[in-house]
Amino acid sequence: MAALWRSYQSLMTKRPWTVQIVTAGCLVGVGDVISQQLIEHRGWANHSMIRTTKMMGIGFFFVGPVVGGWYKVLDKLVAGGTKTAAMKKMLVDQDYFDALISNYYLWPAVQIGNFYFIPLHHRLAVVQIVAVVWNSYLSWKANKM
Repeated sequence: MAALWRSYQSLMTKRPWTVQIVTAGCLVGVGDVISQQLIEHRGWANHSMIRTTKMMGIGFFFVGPVVGGWYKVLDKLVAGGTKTAAMKKMLVDQDYFDALISNYYLWPAVQIGNFYFIPLHHRLAVVQIVAVVWNSYLSWKANKM
């Protein structure tokens, strides 16, 4: 595991934008697999690879570039790594889309910790790791019969 983390860190240093986008796409896909298998209990025979591929596409082409870009903008809007700056970033980050109202129990705490403890180039990965659970829920919610 340590060797895998070192490899990830090395790639992040060489190609941060690409690694963040690939990480986002993969983790959104993992969220859909978890949704189909653990929440919906579809079984592998009924697993929709088309759906997983679509979800990964959302991660690769929307979540990675847009959220990653947003974090860069946010870091310029609210400079610093203090507790106050982390709180300000969290508040600004939460000010969009009505869908976020349902996840206020999770994301404010995650984002305060993310903005306070995590370096900019790792923030997208942290959010995407937490988002695996959230993506599983969203995938289930969006695709429930």
